[in-house]
Amino acid sequence: MSGAPFTWLAVTVVAAALLFVILLLWSRGRITPEERERRRRRLVNQAGRITDGFVVDVHTAESPSGAVSHLLHYSYDLHGMNYSASQDITALGAHLSRDPRRIAGPVSVKYLPGNPSNSIVICEDWSGLRD
Repeated sequence: MSGAPFTWLAVTVVAAALLFVILLLWSRGRITPEERERRRRRLVNQAGRITDGFVVDVHTAESPSGAVSHLLHYSYDLHGMNYSASQDITALGAHLSRDPRRIAGPVSVKYLPGNPSNSIVICEDWSGLRD
């Protein structure tokens, strides 16, 4: 009978350690929204086709913390359908040749053939912006 408390203690410690390892692996495996968006851009860049589009607007917003974000609104026609889309270009500032608020006019748009609404105008390795 004297071994029973020790057994329960050992089982509890092993269970807690196992739970800790599972939670650690689970939290490391989660992909951040920024990483998910970067992977989406990379996929569209690698597998996408190019068509002509037009920048409709660039919306600039400032958060209460002072961070500025830029949302690029554009449209393009494909197979008789008109698509309107937007892309957050905040993280791509280093890849822009000019102030995001000055982006306007015709652009090249990359889209996925199987899902034409999944599109980009710019990514880390390609830009559809015209100078």
